[in-house]
Amino acid sequence: MSPKSGTPQKNLMLFSGRAHLELAEEVAKHLDVTITPQTLHNFANGEIFVRFQESVRGTDAFVLQSHTTPINEWVMEQLIMVDALKRASAKRITVIMPFYPYARQDKKHKGREPISARLIADLFKTAGADRIMTVDLHTAQIQGFFDGPVDHLLAQNVLAQHIKETYGNADITVVSPDSGRVRLAEKWAQQLGDRPIAFIHKTRDPDKPNEAVANRVVGKVKDRLCVLVDDMIDTGGTIVKATEALLAEGASDVVIASTHGILSDPATERLANCKAREVIVTNTLPIPEDKRFPGMTVLSIAPLLARAIEAVFEDGSVTSLFDGSA
Repeated sequence: MSPKSGTPQKNLMLFSGRAHLELAEEVAKHLDVTITPQTLHNFANGEIFVRFQESVRGTDAFVLQSHTTPINEWVMEQLIMVDALKRASAKRITVIMPFYPYARQDKKHKGREPISARLIADLFKTAGADRIMTVDLHTAQIQGFFDGPVDHLLAQNVLAQHIKETYGNADITVVSPDSGRVRLAEKWAQQLGDRPIAFIHKTRDPDKPNEAVANRVVGKVKDRLCVLVDDMIDTGGTIVKATEALLAEGASDVVIASTHGILSDPATERLANCKAREVIVTNTLPIPEDKRFPGMTVLSIAPLLARAIEAVFEDGSVTSLFDGSA
């Protein structure tokens, strides 16, 4: 008995949670698709309901959600969307989380603590996700927490291009806010034209989250423009103290570049009042007008996400988007 041949047709469908519709619409525009219509609401007790208004059977589904405040609600919403797609027979489900939730809880500092970043990966795998796409993980080993392909996109190209265009002729030193991110600073320094690097030697009390003490600057920063790079800005304490330390050491100016602008209070006040020339972030997370200030620049991550989605859909190389360094 010979097998029956078919005519399989690939269809890309983009789905979006409610956390950051502006980003999803921008990604859809770059892909030349529309966001799949859906019914999505909360019951009186807070439970989330979702139903897609079009057939998703056999489709390549991409589910985008930005995990901003209230983070647990948006995680649950994306999980429910994935579950609905699995039960509606989507062929492949790719979860797009520009900011990976709970990424800072990637290991145990003390006994009887969770590894919540692993739990997030397990939850999405159980819900039915085949693949995860994310931007600038807090630590690269989180990729190993998910039992399936993980596309770890890098926002460095987007941020570095802006630095080159704006400050390319300055004497730049790339600065890591702590010793753990020196490797990141090295990559930045190479991309900006083999610039020198420095880092802030600091201490942090694991019992006091969001608190850090900048101790001293290691490296040459006097009379130089310091580009202070990090993956996220939460309350802004670390990055502002690092800025103050650099200026105290004689830096001519400080530019802050970070992928994820979490901006929990009082981050906006701290950043607006610090003496950095510019604070550059991307729109992996929504940044409302009340959290913006004149010295802030928000760059779009949508073109990068769209190119990666296109590569996954066409079974192309995502790594090639980063010159083989992803």
